Amino acid sequence: MKTLVGLFLGALAARVLTALPFPDPAYPDSTYYVAVARELAAGHGFQVPYVWQFVDVGGHLPTVGTLPIPSNAHWAPLASIVQVPFIWLLGPTWLASSLPFWILGALAAPLTYLLALDAGLPRRLALPAALLMVLPAAAAPFFSQPDNFALYLVLGVAALWLCARALRGQRWAFAAGGIAVGLATLARTDGVLLAAPFLVAFVADRWRAWRGRSAPQPSATAERPARWASIGWAPALGFAALFLIVMAPWWARQLAVFGSISPSSVSGRILWIRTYEQQFSVGDVTTPATFFAQGWWPLLSSRISGFLSAVVVLSVTPLLIFLVPLTLVGAWVRRRDPAFQPWMIYATTFFVATSLVFAVHLANGLALHSGMALVPYAYLLAMVGIEASVGWVAARRPSWDARRATRNFTALAVAVAWLFALAGTWKVTAGWQSDVDTRNALMDAHPIAAAERLMSADPGSYWYHWGMEGVVTPNDPLPVVEETLRRYDIRWLALEADHIQPALTPILQGTERPSWLSAPVAVVREDATTARGSATAGAGPTGLPRAALYAVCLTPGDTRCAPSS
Repeated sequence: MKTLVGLFLGALAARVLTALPFPDPAYPDSTYYVAVARELAAGHGFQVPYVWQFVDVGGHLPTVGTLPIPSNAHWAPLASIVQVPFIWLLGPTWLASSLPFWILGALAAPLTYLLALDAGLPRRLALPAALLMVLPAAAAPFFSQPDNFALYLVLGVAALWLCARALRGQRWAFAAGGIAVGLATLARTDGVLLAAPFLVAFVADRWRAWRGRSAPQPSATAERPARWASIGWAPALGFAALFLIVMAPWWARQLAVFGSISPSSVSGRILWIRTYEQQFSVGDVTTPATFFAQGWWPLLSSRISGFLSAVVVLSVTPLLIFLVPLTLVGAWVRRRDPAFQPWMIYATTFFVATSLVFAVHLANGLALHSGMALVPYAYLLAMVGIEASVGWVAARRPSWDARRATRNFTALAVAVAWLFALAGTWKVTAGWQSDVDTRNALMDAHPIAAAERLMSADPGSYWYHWGMEGVVTPNDPLPVVEETLRRYDIRWLALEADHIQPALTPILQGTERPSWLSAPVAVVREDATTARGSATAGAGPTGLPRAALYAVCLTPGDTRCAPSS
């Protein structure tokens, strides 16, 4: 128990440490979850005061652009729901939104330790794997964000563990898996993929029954039975029933509000886009016909690219490359162990399914978000891989002390991971802070009333820091941008060099100025100083300043865009 408490407290301290450089929500995902949570806590229901992407409004430009809008047409709700009790207790603060995820993230370390012991691994391997989860390498800064990294990891691990317990004879665990998979699906829509190990186990069980080869129940002392334990229909039906009980209220809400349990998929902006940029468009046509019209080679190459992106993201961020071969060695050593087989099935399902269906999303957050459920088991297998590799070498080099070498290499792996966690946190949070500093400079140079709407690359950030409703800049030609401004009655346009759509680049360069737009009322130069006038003043190496703010004039009486302005 002391070990578990120590791991939890150490991981909690690590979450706080990595949050201190940037305690606020840092990017659209985390800001969105905070926005919905605050609306829920205030009694407004599931709504959000800005349009982060047009998938939330059907993937097209609405006839009448209203704000706020119903939330969660695309993103799942659980990461917002878990914040609500903390907001009621602490108020709508960054601490209230971050605290539940610090706690969940801290649970990952003792859970990894318990997984190891449950799988029969010795404590000398369980502890370093758990210490890796205290600061999970370059993924560490994301665990301190009000996002679903920690939430999905804990629920994903719970689902895989329950499946493993079921394979070793505890049939109740199979049914209980329906709750874990349901909650994981409420955390991330692709959490339904966690049902794959349960489905494979049930199909294999029915196949054995049909062939008349019912597997023997494992004895009380068997750590790794030769066959999976018999499951039967009752646990399978229990799994399905409990999954539906968890999901039914949310599906009912989605049907009532959007007419579909998966609104963003119906719009085509998720399933049928050929490039990630199309997700931000309101005019580009995305249908099965346009998707398959791209030809077999672009289709195949995009699937391969998506798969490689997922492999690279997970290999580099939580596994730091050097843990990848060790994890593979450990997986081979434990390939017949029911404690790890659900993880192997889920890993295979995850890479195959997401590469086929969501290939263009994998490099843009999907791989890291959903792949985190693989990490605790991967760390355990990496420790197994170290011990197995050292044992193989020691068998050929009698001078080696295998136990001491294993201890030294595991300690080195933890030290390197922690070092990269601290360095990665510094680098990532510096980028987040740079974005906020640019927006602060822009808003300080020309303050805007909170009642006036703003179009920007990240409307969630402007809402969080300055309370403004707004919409995201669409990835479309200028006439579509203008129509979007009109339908949502937008008064201001903020452009940032690091987050700009192609059609708006000439405006930030100062080479183009539509009649409905003013000259820049504020410009953030490359050196972070501010100015009025031409956007080319203080441009950086790309020919663009950091950011610029413009008035949007859509009515004849608005003189802010007059040539002399």
